[in-house]
Amino acid sequence: MGMDQWPPILIRSQGYDITQSHSLYKLKHLDIIIEPSFMGIMPLTLSQLSVLTMNDDFLLVHGFSALAHLAFLLFVFITYLCKKVSSIGPKQMPNNKVLLYKQTLLSCVVLVVLNLVMCFLNLFYWYRNGWVEENIIGFSDTVVRTLVWLFVSVYLHNHVSKSSESKCPFALRIWWFLSFVIFCFCLVLDCVFYKQIHSLEPQFLMLDASSTVLGLFLCYVGFSVKNEGGTIAHSGYQPLLDDRDSKRGGETITPSATSNIFSLLTFFWIQSLISVGYKKRLDLEDVPQLDSLNSANRSFSVLRSKLELDKTKSSQLSTFSLFKAVILTTWKDIIITGLLSLVSTLASYVGPFLIDTLVQYLNGHRDLNEGFLLVSAFSVAKIVECLAQRHCDFKLQQAGINVRAALVSMIYHKGLTLSSHSKQGHSNGEIINFMAVDAERIGDFCKFIHKPWLVIVQVCLALAILYNILGISSLATFVATVLVMLSNLPLGKLQEKFLEKLMKCKDKRMKTTSEILKNMRILKLYGWEMKFLSRINDIRNNETHWLYTYLFTIAMTNCAFWVAPTFVAIATFGTCMLAGIPLDSGKVLSAVATFKNLQESVYNLPDTITMIVQAKVSLDRIASFLSLSELDSGLVDVVPRGSSDTSVEIVDGSFSWDATSCNPTLIDVNFRVFNGMKVAVCGPVGSGKSSLLSCILGEMPKLSGKVKVAGMKAYVGQTPWIQSGTIEHNILFGKEMDRGRYERVLEACDLKKDLEILSFGDQTVIGERGINLSGGQKQRIQIARALYQDADIYLFDDPFSAVDAITGNHLFKECMMDFLGFKTVIYVTHQVEFLPAADLILVLKDGRITQAGKYDDIMNLGGDFLELVGAHKEALLEIDSVGHSLETSKKDIQDETIEGQNGNLVHMEGKKRQLVEEEERQSGKVGASTYWKYLTTAYKGALTPLIILAQIMFESSQISSNYWLAWASSTSESNEARVDNFKFIVVYVAFGIACSFCILARSFLLMKAGYETANRLFDKMHFCIFRAPMSFFDANPSGRILNRVSTDQTAVDLNVAYLIGPFAYVVIQLLGIILVMSLGAWPVFLVFFPVVGICIWLQVTILAVKTVHFDDNFVFDIHLLCLKQYYLPSARELSRLVGVCKAPVIQHFSETISGSTTIRSFDQKHRFQDTCLKLIDNYSRPKFHVVGALTWLGLRLDMLSSFIFAYLLVFLVSVPEGIIDPSTAGLAVTYGLNLNMLQAWAIQKLCRVEIQFISVERIFQYSRIPSEPPLVINSNRPDRLWPSQGKVDIHYLQVRYAPHMPFVLRGITCTFRGGTKTGIVGRTGSGKSTLIQTLFRLVEPTSGEILIDGVNISSIGLHDLRSRLSIIPQDPTMFNGTVRSNMDPLEEYTDDQIWEALDKCQIGDEVRNKEGKLDASVTENGENWSMGQRQLICLGRVLLKKRKILVLDEATASVDTATDNMIQKTLSQHFSDSTVIAIAHRITSVVKSNMVLVLNNGLVEEYDSPTTLLEDTSSSFSQLVAEYNMRSNSSHASSYI
Repeated sequence: MGMDQWPPILIRSQGYDITQSHSLYKLKHLDIIIEPSFMGIMPLTLSQLSVLTMNDDFLLVHGFSALAHLAFLLFVFITYLCKKVSSIGPKQMPNNKVLLYKQTLLSCVVLVVLNLVMCFLNLFYWYRNGWVEENIIGFSDTVVRTLVWLFVSVYLHNHVSKSSESKCPFALRIWWFLSFVIFCFCLVLDCVFYKQIHSLEPQFLMLDASSTVLGLFLCYVGFSVKNEGGTIAHSGYQPLLDDRDSKRGGETITPSATSNIFSLLTFFWIQSLISVGYKKRLDLEDVPQLDSLNSANRSFSVLRSKLELDKTKSSQLSTFSLFKAVILTTWKDIIITGLLSLVSTLASYVGPFLIDTLVQYLNGHRDLNEGFLLVSAFSVAKIVECLAQRHCDFKLQQAGINVRAALVSMIYHKGLTLSSHSKQGHSNGEIINFMAVDAERIGDFCKFIHKPWLVIVQVCLALAILYNILGISSLATFVATVLVMLSNLPLGKLQEKFLEKLMKCKDKRMKTTSEILKNMRILKLYGWEMKFLSRINDIRNNETHWLYTYLFTIAMTNCAFWVAPTFVAIATFGTCMLAGIPLDSGKVLSAVATFKNLQESVYNLPDTITMIVQAKVSLDRIASFLSLSELDSGLVDVVPRGSSDTSVEIVDGSFSWDATSCNPTLIDVNFRVFNGMKVAVCGPVGSGKSSLLSCILGEMPKLSGKVKVAGMKAYVGQTPWIQSGTIEHNILFGKEMDRGRYERVLEACDLKKDLEILSFGDQTVIGERGINLSGGQKQRIQIARALYQDADIYLFDDPFSAVDAITGNHLFKECMMDFLGFKTVIYVTHQVEFLPAADLILVLKDGRITQAGKYDDIMNLGGDFLELVGAHKEALLEIDSVGHSLETSKKDIQDETIEGQNGNLVHMEGKKRQLVEEEERQSGKVGASTYWKYLTTAYKGALTPLIILAQIMFESSQISSNYWLAWASSTSESNEARVDNFKFIVVYVAFGIACSFCILARSFLLMKAGYETANRLFDKMHFCIFRAPMSFFDANPSGRILNRVSTDQTAVDLNVAYLIGPFAYVVIQLLGIILVMSLGAWPVFLVFFPVVGICIWLQVTILAVKTVHFDDNFVFDIHLLCLKQYYLPSARELSRLVGVCKAPVIQHFSETISGSTTIRSFDQKHRFQDTCLKLIDNYSRPKFHVVGALTWLGLRLDMLSSFIFAYLLVFLVSVPEGIIDPSTAGLAVTYGLNLNMLQAWAIQKLCRVEIQFISVERIFQYSRIPSEPPLVINSNRPDRLWPSQGKVDIHYLQVRYAPHMPFVLRGITCTFRGGTKTGIVGRTGSGKSTLIQTLFRLVEPTSGEILIDGVNISSIGLHDLRSRLSIIPQDPTMFNGTVRSNMDPLEEYTDDQIWEALDKCQIGDEVRNKEGKLDASVTENGENWSMGQRQLICLGRVLLKKRKILVLDEATASVDTATDNMIQKTLSQHFSDSTVIAIAHRITSVVKSNMVLVLNNGLVEEYDSPTTLLEDTSSSFSQLVAEYNMRSNSSHASSYI
């Protein structure tokens, strides 16, 4: 062929795309025509041959691909007809599905989407440029591929997911391999074809590259080796759960500690837990243990060592020292995250830097090489940014969890070692607040620790980019940014000030709430619960004042910073106008992109400032607490057992609870106790008996002298301290089970009969503070705990006051004299009958040992001891004379006598349950009703649409302003702008002002809505708690309730509204971005709509309706819901586990602080510290995996967003010139740069909203507590003078504490005549206190009735009932406040009346000696008053509020005999015409009664006058009195009494 036979070749400067048509080679977009005469024959011939060969290869490979896919479809169809599809693959796969099943399905779906998009693009391009043979083959290939992979996706979803086989279908795996080979051939051909003659559309290259990667993954899944459980074996990865493995998740270490680099990089290690949570409700056993590096023990050890090192330099712990120690605890994580943050920040500014280049590329001559280089730069930077940011966030939150664990452990350790003086200044509620709120805040601050310096880096980068494109005008940006930063200083200081005030009020509220919850039974008995609720409300009103000012300041800060980017942009562009700097669209869009990038940092700055302020306040509070004085370990010299014949020795000891006081509590204490001695301590109320034991324990500050103790100690306090847990757990108290010793201890403490009655025996779970045990049972369990320890020295603080005479005698003989026969025992007692057996008696009065010696010796000396014995003698004489004194009344009450009731024990039907059970936990997603109730709580939801409208207007104004900038500026420096400079800047300023007003309205509406909602939820929850029946408090430890009113209420106060609002903002911003991107590149919708269809097919769209209140407006982001639906069940349940696991930590805190004296006396500090660390780890486990799951989701969303952004860029650089306006395209890219961040934020904030809404859900849960009967029934109010007679009729009364528990009272019938005194006696646990609680309706009768003066007490209001009765409870209780507020909390009486009541109960002089008199302070639980003094104050209350019916529930158990006699005389004098119902273990308090009721096992055993019962020597009462007399007259006492 000659040269003249070659057709001319058309060449254009930027052309590479070659097609052959009608013997003419068209090189598109060429301007130069080269005639054949200018070309050599040989080169031209080779080019022609190359093109022809490549085209043939293209046709061959893509044609084969289409045929192969078509053949596979045909094969499937034939198989379906023959075997109905089921024979193609396995009938079933494992129920837990093979590993990577979800990824496999997702890969097939992605292939469908890619090929579908290619179909649309082929149609679009080839419609414009004409159809040729290669077009038809390529289009056919993509269509067939779409159908095949759509079928594979459907098959995987509908058949494989429901099967139980361990492998995918063999035919399917073979197909995956063949398709991978086809993809590889296509990719190789595409690369060669594109490289040599640039004749291929770039979309084919991207399609085949993506298909090859996905095909490789499918081959990996199909042919990887399976382990026994059917999961793919990865190096460094172990499946979380395996049905063949007996180990549960809770016994394995988190996979993050052993995973390979790929798993760590992609957070694939959390996938197994998410998969488990997708199929079932997660429990704590499913969550793996933390590795040693993240354990609370490791974090606590590091923090403690850092603080101790700092303490050697300075005795006072400063806030800075604590902050430094916290930083050093996690310094490695901080450095790593700092580097990751820097990398992420640098990568995030690549986009704004390249925007100008991209716009210039779109405006000028296009080179696809350059275009795809820009795409690569944008995409790589975005992927690097996403990876770095996700790993940074995860590591920071991981560090926060470790910091919180370390601080909580440190606070717990401090609470366990606080001195008595320091403890008085900090209540349990305050200390719990340090743990529940302050430590949590410091842990949360770790997420923001790099934000302050990152803002500076980001500002510097932004200024550098702006200087590069705008020159000197960037100085205006710098000045404006500095002004914005400086404006924060006064706002930040105000925030700190208001937050400090807020936290002080919160501490006060928690302190009061904690005290109230512990004494709710007493409040309900007195009818004071609503008065104390008003106290809580008063404190809350003060708290809400500071809450409002704090939230107002935050709203102001948000306004300032949301408006700041617009202000900075106006300043920058205005300076450009004044300086005459030309603004083309590329520069403007690059500046806008920079501002938007900086805008996100500035938007986050208020949150950062808020967190800094909160962390600073919390650090101050914790540092102040950790600086408090601890118990001095040198107060007592402890020597090893057996090293001396002396067990306890005090020489010249002076002690005081307040080391600075000039009035010591104990003065000149001198005594020595030898090994094996029994030492009794006695004396009047307030003489210092309990304080003496505290000196020996090292609990009381020593002013002078020396205390020496040899061996281990065991202590039994006057007020029983019982842990929540089983009875066995309380008795063993950390010791190993020795069954023989355990049985002997039970026998000695007379507990076996009690255990037989209990449904679960010694495995019965005891409620908080032994709520489901009687006082005597609690005391005996406490004694059993001491006996089981096998200590050398036993200290008992009046252990017999809470038990009856027979039980007390048994305990003294079996425990002290027999079981502890060779041990050293020091016991405080008010029972004189137990004194003769002592080897040494110490008599105390006014803090001094006035007498010491053996019983006979002291009796011969007379003095104070003789007064105690004389009072006891006087009481015994009452027993001797009871027959004569009551003989005359025998006939009057004879008609009241009843026979002993007999009956069989009422057994429970159905499954037995414990009183205290696991905390209730919701399951499934947070219901739409919860969101609706929250949103409509304040103003019926009227503010919600206004907030959304304000955000829509803001976003519209901002988009309009940016669109105005892009449209009005010139396309290049050589072209004229569309408007003049003045109009350009004025319109932009107008948009900026509109944005400012919208932000202002939005911020204050959100603040008002959140504030009002929090207050209303608080009021409703607290009202329901205070109106709850006692059964609620019995079954729910105070730690659970405190968790609701502390942690959950704080979340509602400060977090929930400020998560819902930003979530709505982000969603609206995302809508705006999609709108702008669609204006710049409408085919973006081609990516969204196919995925929407697939999501509908997967049936997850319902999630959008249920979890988002934006309905159809959220459709653009629905492709994210596939991942979210898979992720959210696990995240939701893990978050619920976080809430559930926090309550045991609070409960353990509360119990430990209350029983710190007992814990230290048994030397159990280390065991309790270890228990605390385990509970903290249990709380951290789900929290750690929540963070991992959230990061797993975020990373995948980022990658999906990056793919969409890359698709947008590919479309823009490859679209023919003139189709899309470059300015609009640049604006689309500018907004697209933030797509991944906002898209991830939308889902993350939605997930965080649902997670935080668990707090709202838990508050709503406590707002639905079943209430007690009404306080007042207006239609049936008793007469004002009721009860006038005081007659109490009980008819066949049956009572049990819960439907699943046995009856405690099993059919009691009796009558208490008006104006008489009835004594109720019986063994511990016989139902005495239950009868009293039923009389006050703390427990409602199961059947039967109680009538008072003919009125059924169940028919009137609780307040009407309880306010007409008086009671002195078994546990003498005083509340934090003053003497006046304790005597008259309802403020119904004058000071003169209060003084009169105090004088009647013989404590008036003691109060007058106090500083402040009636305003003398009372600390929490009345701990600065002795037990006896508290009992007298309780007596003063009933004297002040004189009622016709008085109930005494062990009213004199904590006082000596002389004081008991005084109380009995006082009561006889002032309540002579009242009905008195007295439960007493002291027989002397009962024998004067007109009637005696003997209860046994919930039945009336005897009911008659004391005289009649004593005449019958076989009666239980007679035997009880005989036992008491025998005990009292034993030993040397018989000589004197």
